[in-house]
Amino acid sequence: MGHPAARGALLLAAAGTVLAAGQPVPAVAAAHGPARPGDPRGDEPDTPQGAKIPLHGSGGGPAGPAKPGAGGELPATTRAAIINRAKKWVAARVPYSNTEYWPDGYRQDCSGLVSMAWNLPGNEWTGSLGTFGVRVSRDQLQPGDMLLFHNAADPQNGSHVVLFGGWSDYTHTYYLAYEQTRPHTRGQSTPYAYWSNSDRYVPYRYKGLAEETSGAGVSVTGAASSRYPGRYPGRSFFGPGADNPHVTRLGEQLVKKGFGTYYTSGPGPRWGEADRRGVEAFQRAQGWRGGAADGCPGPETWRRLFS
Repeated sequence: MGHPAARGALLLAAAGTVLAAGQPVPAVAAAHGPARPGDPRGDEPDTPQGAKIPLHGSGGGPAGPAKPGAGGELPATTRAAIINRAKKWVAARVPYSNTEYWPDGYRQDCSGLVSMAWNLPGNEWTGSLGTFGVRVSRDQLQPGDMLLFHNAADPQNGSHVVLFGGWSDYTHTYYLAYEQTRPHTRGQSTPYAYWSNSDRYVPYRYKGLAEETSGAGVSVTGAASSRYPGRYPGRSFFGPGADNPHVTRLGEQLVKKGFGTYYTSGPGPRWGEADRRGVEAFQRAQGWRGGAADGCPGPETWRRLFS
């Protein structure tokens, strides 16, 4: 199938061709479009994507033909489950590779991450991911949806996919994108729809999406969401280099609790010294000292801050 190459930011996806028998045929690698100014991944090496293929087995080869859910339907999942699966790869810092597979059977590239997050029965690519979703508008986007650009006319030019994690600001200009890129999985605040080829991305919602149970919520929605506080998102979302809605929500809560005096402007998605000092001040107010007051929120700091 396609072996695209992406130079740039978030989840890269590529193109390819599949035989009727379901066996992949190697294709020319597709390259991501040029990075826009401000793209933090603009100097990344190429990140090619693998082919449509079944889940990878523990024996070193395919696990067998992809199997749909009961009754031939796609496996059902929820928004919370989609995001939590993506966050597991972020926390594990899954290395990028278009030829290697994580223990869960999914290929360690961009389309593999989306296949994993949607709990698909096999590894897909940008040319097939759209068949598992229904198109939605920008205004309808919610955590767990994907933004897909598959350049069917010229697969070698820019095909790519990202997982939507929620809006980062109230203007809906930036959102949290989960990506699989070199060197490893991460979540990052990203301009809508993407750094390059922005007008060519199409939002999709997974066809097998089930209704959330009462109170389940999605813990990674944008900073403006009242459902956000939820559970602790994980230490990997904070500290130097962090840029995501969790940082914004943390700062907003520090301000509410009276520990926002270090901000010279409103809290934002990019981690800074004001965030660290505010968290440290809150931790010391709990009577903590030494390593317990390191300025980076852990589960107990998060629980007390949002209680």
